[in-house]
Amino acid sequence: MKQVIALLLLSMMTTTVSASRTITVSVSNPMNIARADVPIIINLEPYGEVQSALVTLNGQEIPCQLDDLNQDETFDELCFLVNLDKKEKQQYTVTLMDEGEARTYPARVFAEMVLSNTKDKKLKKNQQNNYIESLTARGDAAYTYNIQHHHGVDFESELNGIRIYFDARQTLDLYGKFKKQLELKETQFYTDEDQKKRGYGDDVLWVGQTFGLGAFRGWDGQKPTLVEPVKTRTQRIISYGPLRTIVEVIDKGWKADAQQSPINMTLRYTQYAGHRDTDVDVLFNKDVSDYRFSTGIINVKGSEEFSNKKGLRACWGTDYPSTDTVKWSRETVGLAVLVPQKNIVSEEPANKDNYVYVLKVNGRKMSYKVTYTSANETFGYHSAKEWFDYLKAWCKEVEKPVIVKVDD
Repeated sequence: MKQVIALLLLSMMTTTVSASRTITVSVSNPMNIARADVPIIINLEPYGEVQSALVTLNGQEIPCQLDDLNQDETFDELCFLVNLDKKEKQQYTVTLMDEGEARTYPARVFAEMVLSNTKDKKLKKNQQNNYIESLTARGDAAYTYNIQHHHGVDFESELNGIRIYFDARQTLDLYGKFKKQLELKETQFYTDEDQKKRGYGDDVLWVGQTFGLGAFRGWDGQKPTLVEPVKTRTQRIISYGPLRTIVEVIDKGWKADAQQSPINMTLRYTQYAGHRDTDVDVLFNKDVSDYRFSTGIINVKGSEEFSNKKGLRACWGTDYPSTDTVKWSRETVGLAVLVPQKNIVSEEPANKDNYVYVLKVNGRKMSYKVTYTSANETFGYHSAKEWFDYLKAWCKEVEKPVIVKVDD
């Protein structure tokens, strides 16, 4: 009898070790337009340790993704993407399990960090394979720009491709596509002749010392300043997909203001599948309300500017891209940055390099968005009017996010 009771107790204990929890997520579209690939993010902290998840809509499984944001080997968020008709409401069933492996789905985003190894004569310049996930350089490193292939981390959705320079500029440089597809795994930002013939894209912007697309920098009272000096500079990939990729740039001991103490800054870039826009979160280790910063976009030569005076600043113009393209011909791009009004100190007049916002951070965090188009796209925009009209509609969607309700 004692043995039977012991076995029953053991069985009960074993049963409680493995558990699942089901929640209902209601999502509604407040706008009278259809919306695609809208990200839904569920904070997992209230649900304990989650090892795997299943998301269904009307009994049909849809792709989802678990992410460990602070890299402590515990998933912090669940992400899935939804498509909603105008004014539509949908109800998703989410099952969270404390065992198993995260499910895999076809990749719709890509991210990569690669150490430069061009001295290997067996490799072409776009066939580097020293893959890494994190890299830290001391602030006195001589020339960090050339440590990595394509000069820093890169990432993409089907619509865009971005690399972030691993130096004091931390500029976002752009890759323009002809087709909606993932390409950077093959081209590694340096498209060759054969790939171009097959319809692959290429570098479409020259950035120099400018903001490029929405780089975050200091402000000395008159002009933007680079992110230097720093004690260390780090780039790392937090998440590879399949629905969103997350990369971070971490600057420790940044002397952003000569009159104030150094600060630590983390720039987190999130790229969702199906999106040409990229989310930027700026995180500090302390209250930086007394500091001033800047962001904006490059003033492409001869570009036409648009501003809604509510945080959106954009341009449309044509210039030569960097010399590492296959054919060094002029490229036409549309660029935009969208900053919350509460963070804007001033919208500076355009100068020869940039369209500038002077910024304040209320506390320790702020967020903004960047987006762009290349006129090479068969699926995109081909005039300033088309681009600016798109941005107006995009801003309305940002202002009216979908409504999410979670029922345990």
